[in-house]
Amino acid sequence: MSHGKTREDKTCLNCGHTVEERYCPHCGQENTEPKQPFHYLFTHFIEDFTHYDGEFWKTIKYLLLRPGKLTKEYLAGKRQMYVAPVKLYIFISFITFFLPPLFSSSEEEPTEHDRKEQISKEIEKEKAKDKKITKITDSLKQHLSKEQLDKNSNQSEQFSKDIKVTEINGNDIETDALGETEDGKISVFGAKNMKQFDSLQSRDKKNQEVVYAFLKPFAKKIFHMQDQGLKKELIMDKFKETMIHTLPKALFIYLPVFAFFLWIFHNKKKWWYFDHGIFTLHYFSFLLLGTLILIFFDRITDLLPNYSVLNLLIILINTVAVIYMSIYFFIAHHRVYESSRTMSIFKGIFLFMINFIGIIFMGLLLMYASFMMMH
Repeated sequence: MSHGKTREDKTCLNCGHTVEERYCPHCGQENTEPKQPFHYLFTHFIEDFTHYDGEFWKTIKYLLLRPGKLTKEYLAGKRQMYVAPVKLYIFISFITFFLPPLFSSSEEEPTEHDRKEQISKEIEKEKAKDKKITKITDSLKQHLSKEQLDKNSNQSEQFSKDIKVTEINGNDIETDALGETEDGKISVFGAKNMKQFDSLQSRDKKNQEVVYAFLKPFAKKIFHMQDQGLKKELIMDKFKETMIHTLPKALFIYLPVFAFFLWIFHNKKKWWYFDHGIFTLHYFSFLLLGTLILIFFDRITDLLPNYSVLNLLIILINTVAVIYMSIYFFIAHHRVYESSRTMSIFKGIFLFMINFIGIIFMGLLLMYASFMMMH
């Protein structure tokens, strides 16, 4: 592997020892010219990581196709032939964060002019609806006597509010938490803006304060983005991209928890926490890389023609990939910890269930954080 032109001076710039060949025998630094072309920064990184001798590709091959192989080799002391676990995880996290947005949906965000026009149209629609509501209430008042109006004034006012909410939303407040309005926007309990959402919260008679309090930040974010002229499809695309960006961070936070559960259910004298950490790094690297491959596969299939046979094949491939990602843990666990098949399956299922609950909880936090980080 060459990183640049070798210096004629045989004195190492790092430690001062004599360098007979290309690398210093004392500190290991390559004896190359200190000044290099700009592209050297990038080629140096690629060469360092891939090593051109097959270290990188061999690591990826074992990671994807031979569950547990990398962990066994690393714990056995065979570490020079493969990319280090932490370095591998960081690199895969980096490409998972960096690459998917380059292949994101072609739909562009609306310009400032488009947003203003969209907001103006919404204002006009609201005014038209208010006029319609006023006509309805006036018509009702004409059919009621003065005595009835005085007697039922409170009921009339409440009825007018009910009409307005129903007319604007197109449905009652007893709707799903997240829905879609007639004009294709996202609604929260039928509300299209924070004023309506707050009104529904104050009028709800089913004591759902906790639900409203939990959904209020989501509602505020949704309505803000829609006020900026963003459509439902673009909001959902942004949410997916933000989740993909946050996924490596969430897994990194959960990594020591996953290793801790492994440590609990295995022999403490034979297996150190360090060993479980290596297994977890490799397993999470596989999950990230598998997810990245599925994302690219999904983006590529979006470009293909819509044929029933082709769609069936795509669904089949995705199903097989998901099943393989699910059983990967059991295979890797059995190979690394070398327990009997029965015990390995038993421990694997138990660990899988515990971590599934933990990852679900982490996923909820991820969804919340992803939505709040959208802009």
